[in-house]
Amino acid sequence: MIYMDHHATTPVDPRVVEAMLPWFTEGFGNPSSRTHKYGWTAAEAVDRARSAVARLVGVSAREVVFTSGATEADNLAVKGVAAAAAPARDHLVTVATEHHAVLDPCHRLERAGWRVTRVGVGPDGLVDPAAIEAALTDRTALVSVMAANNEIGVLQPIGDIVGRAHARGVPVHTDAAQAAGHVAFDAAALDVDLVSITAHKMYGPKGVGALVVRRRTPRLALEPMLDGGGQEGGLRSGTLNVPGIVGFGRAAEIRAAELASEGARLGALRDRLLAGLCAGLEGVRVNGSLEARLPHNLHASFEGVEGEALLMALGDIAVSTGAACGSGSAAPSHVIAALGVDAALARASLRFGLGRSNTEAEVDQVVERVVTVVKSLRKAG
Repeated sequence: MIYMDHHATTPVDPRVVEAMLPWFTEGFGNPSSRTHKYGWTAAEAVDRARSAVARLVGVSAREVVFTSGATEADNLAVKGVAAAAAPARDHLVTVATEHHAVLDPCHRLERAGWRVTRVGVGPDGLVDPAAIEAALTDRTALVSVMAANNEIGVLQPIGDIVGRAHARGVPVHTDAAQAAGHVAFDAAALDVDLVSITAHKMYGPKGVGALVVRRRTPRLALEPMLDGGGQEGGLRSGTLNVPGIVGFGRAAEIRAAELASEGARLGALRDRLLAGLCAGLEGVRVNGSLEARLPHNLHASFEGVEGEALLMALGDIAVSTGAACGSGSAAPSHVIAALGVDAALARASLRFGLGRSNTEAEVDQVVERVVTVVKSLRKAG
């Protein structure tokens, strides 16, 4: 099979596995154990990893709170700010194309009496920062806008949004799970308040991520979602996943070193893929801006074919129509629907997520296979 679903997850880098292995057996101590060497050694490993993750996104180590992944980080950001801000503030602003890890917590808060404004996007998938600003009120507790969309790969203008929100005294959260480690992302330069990231999107292990909580004066109020041992500055209780955290740190180091060269290589492969599809087929629609986009993302719709039949016929090519968490649904993606694409065309879409293992030869194979399948389905239809 050819794997082109790197937005869903990435294989763990062998260098990351090598870094993790000793911490399952030799360095098995609990980093919260402060009375012996086993605990001290584990704590030092966590500190090193925390610093590596912090460097990747341009923050200080003390601003990194380890979680089980970006979904938990998103929930902690949205619900944690809401719990701390109520009852003086009871309004959230987000974007219609956000990941469900943000949209669903917002929906839960709505059921508890909160008001949520979901700002729409243009046909290119980009949100207008002025529309975000217009949605703000004196009771807005948080703005949440993802840095890079997990389906169409568009890069939102986070810096502009942050400037407008801060002018009104409103903090900003961004889900950077798809951006961190793939494009330059500097949380300090963007002045964003909260950032969610995860290891498994950058060739690290599953089950570990982080919420970056920027140190502010006055300090941003955030209520923990898990109570217990008071780990991670009291924001995320629970025994730390030392092997996973070590792996996260090593993955962050590798991505920081290879980001520029790998981004250029994948961008060239993406352009080759698109050129091949457009040369072989009519009726190919690219979803989302090609200019403000992750280098390894292509999301395209194919006119005149049925979506499920298209995916079934490409069984030996690992691609998807959109988010992995929604792959069991027959309904069109909420992201593509927000672009104004009709339901039938939205279902006939493919998300190509290129990655480290992909080559020009694989891209050419995928082009040939997709062109052949689409032509066959159109003829049969």
